[in-house]
Amino acid sequence: MRNRSLVLTLLVAISLAVAMAACKKDEQLKFVYISPDPIGVNPFLAMGKSGLEESAQSHGAIAKTFQSEDPTTRRENLRAAVAEGAKIVVVIGFQFNDMINEFAEKHPNVQFLIVDQCVEKRPHNLHCAEFREHEATFLLGAEAASLTKSGHVGVVCALDIPFMHRFTDGFTLGAKHVKSDIKVDVRWVGGQNPYSDPVRAKEHAIALHAAGADIIFAATSAGDYGIFEAAVEKGFKVMGVDINHCPNAPGKMYDSALKRIDVAMTETIKRIMAGEKKISASYGLKEGGATVMALKRRGGLSSTKCLIADESEVVRAVRDLKDQIVSGKIKIPDPKFAKK
Repeated sequence: MRNRSLVLTLLVAISLAVAMAACKKDEQLKFVYISPDPIGVNPFLAMGKSGLEESAQSHGAIAKTFQSEDPTTRRENLRAAVAEGAKIVVVIGFQFNDMINEFAEKHPNVQFLIVDQCVEKRPHNLHCAEFREHEATFLLGAEAASLTKSGHVGVVCALDIPFMHRFTDGFTLGAKHVKSDIKVDVRWVGGQNPYSDPVRAKEHAIALHAAGADIIFAATSAGDYGIFEAAVEKGFKVMGVDINHCPNAPGKMYDSALKRIDVAMTETIKRIMAGEKKISASYGLKEGGATVMALKRRGGLSSTKCLIADESEVVRAVRDLKDQIVSGKIKIPDPKFAKK
């Protein structure tokens, strides 16, 4: 009888321990990242996932990623994140603009962060982290103007909306700064999948090259791979964005602008965890959130596999332009607001 009592006591103790462990797990700090589209080969969205995981590790939190496909699944994922008991919910892109305020207002104890966008009339628990992409793309345009042999360059961009003009207009301003009579053509992918349509992006790039452009800036996210293919097939040079794409187009890519979404996430989440309210963060050349490979020093520029590594005079000029932008000597208007 005594042995039976001991067994029962042991079973009860084990059950309590399991229950307490489960309860503790439920109470653990949780960060949730919601992508606007399937991550797939989209380097920008993949960087968001790694950025959130890095932040979660730094703060002892559990990191979860929910991938969306359309407006319905974006809303469902926001509901699921709140139901999960997330302390911080991070979303990326303008696709959440119409719903993020609503969720932040309904759930004041959850901290929401929208990256790569900002919305108006935000509650205290909705934070923004944007990039000054036009600073980095200005430098790419300056490089293109210095390197073109035809005097004609181009941009293939995803969607003709004010935000995306930070890429097209920034590039154009940089090119015109170096060579006022340069021809800059812009083409928009559009369609149902403007950020994930390598076929349409490739067609636009081939058309630009046929019209005389010998350097083409690819700014179509996952569609960029189609442009890189066209560069290999047709023999023109390219420039990329978001990550260092130079290894993906060996011998064809001069440079790539970097948009460090991981930096924006980790730095802004750090401020959220410190208790700041309604944060509006902006990351550009000064903060290292938006930059170009030509500015790389540590580890050597040659390791990037970008052709710009062989253009020492252009690199020196680009670094000088960067210093002038950071100091305020060169002022680049934000096309997002100029286009409103």
